[in-house]
Amino acid sequence: MKTQTGAGHPRRVVIMGAAGRDFHNFNVVYRDNPAYRVVAFTATQIPDIEGRVYPAALAGSLYPDGIPIVAEEELPELIRREAVDEVVFAYSDVSHEYVMNRASIAMANGADFRLLGPNSTQLKARVPVVAVCAVRTGSGKSQTTRKVAEILTRRGVKVVVVRHPMPYGDLTQQVVQRFASHEDLERHRCTIEEREEYEPHIDRGNVVYAGVDYGKILEQAQAEADVILWDGGNNDFPFFKPDLLITVADPHRPGHETTYHPGETNFRMADVIIINKVDSAKPEHVEAVCAAARTVNPRAVVIEANSPITVDDPDLVRGKRVVVVEDGPTLTHGGMAYGAGVIAARQLGCTLVDPRPYAVGSLQKVYRQYSHLADLLPAMGYGETQIRELEATLNAIPADAVVIGTPINLGRLLRLNKPATRVRYELEERGGMPLETILEERILRQA
Repeated sequence: MKTQTGAGHPRRVVIMGAAGRDFHNFNVVYRDNPAYRVVAFTATQIPDIEGRVYPAALAGSLYPDGIPIVAEEELPELIRREAVDEVVFAYSDVSHEYVMNRASIAMANGADFRLLGPNSTQLKARVPVVAVCAVRTGSGKSQTTRKVAEILTRRGVKVVVVRHPMPYGDLTQQVVQRFASHEDLERHRCTIEEREEYEPHIDRGNVVYAGVDYGKILEQAQAEADVILWDGGNNDFPFFKPDLLITVADPHRPGHETTYHPGETNFRMADVIIINKVDSAKPEHVEAVCAAARTVNPRAVVIEANSPITVDDPDLVRGKRVVVVEDGPTLTHGGMAYGAGVIAARQLGCTLVDPRPYAVGSLQKVYRQYSHLADLLPAMGYGETQIRELEATLNAIPADAVVIGTPINLGRLLRLNKPATRVRYELEERGGMPLETILEERILRQA
């Protein structure tokens, strides 16, 4: 076993991540900090993000060769080989048990284990910030963010959306990304996962920023914004210090609001807790989440909301054999076994065709890894190869039509050999103080 780093020597650090918070934590805490030396990032959750290098151009003067990104499975050997003092956990939507399991691996190999909180990592904007976060992936952040943007825009406020990072390509080309048109999505070669988050805002006339360096992103975004709207990823907490934190909870997964990291942090910090999908959840599960809010965050305003589902062309699929495509992250690390597409298809009396026998390429691995998935297809598209595999899988499935439950029109990206229709869902408040009143009191009077 190694000896501890001596006085005056930098502490040797590994940052565990998934190409998001890990880079942000490095940028704001470790970059250009001579007290630390980050020897590697580890990567998980997202396909094919290991084997890269966090480039020297972004890493700063202490890292002329950049920083390697390796698979998380290498962590024990990495700690021993690199005499690591400290392992920093920096990704989201995992159970508390999962986090402590990784802590045990780090400590069993001699290293300290650390989590960085809001005071260490949040940047302060010059304009008001509204943040929308969640307790789990797939709780309904997207429709909540759209609702907030709609309210603020209607009141004459210039809203700029800043999205949690998804830098899965060439990091040197993704330092600051600005999206105002579909052409911008093409120019930045966005994945399906990125498009699902950016495109609905663009369609409503909102500018979206994302990328790698959120200090630089903040400078550009606040220069053209009256209000910044932080659009969270997974169940992570915001990179910017919010003036109003809205946390979305999901009664389809009662209890997860206090058993998943860092969603519980959002639940406890929230100024507003929106319990979404009340129209499709069991009443006792809604009450369980309400009770948790009263217990752990009694100061929060609690709003109940529906997430009504509509289908663009219901007659196209009514009573037919269909394949349902749902949002990928909601089904994978979000742990959901169904989404809006499945609910809509069942309401229309459709027969769901099992896609698993027809899965192509990496989608076969997805089904093996996430064994709870059946009768639906996750819209995996973390690169051009996987997008084409998704297309080939859909075209091989013997169905009459495709039900698209993702937030974007996949028909723009995929050449499908069968008709398709989209499922849409928006936030519909049904109880509690109106969001518009809260925004008036907390944000509009500052903007």
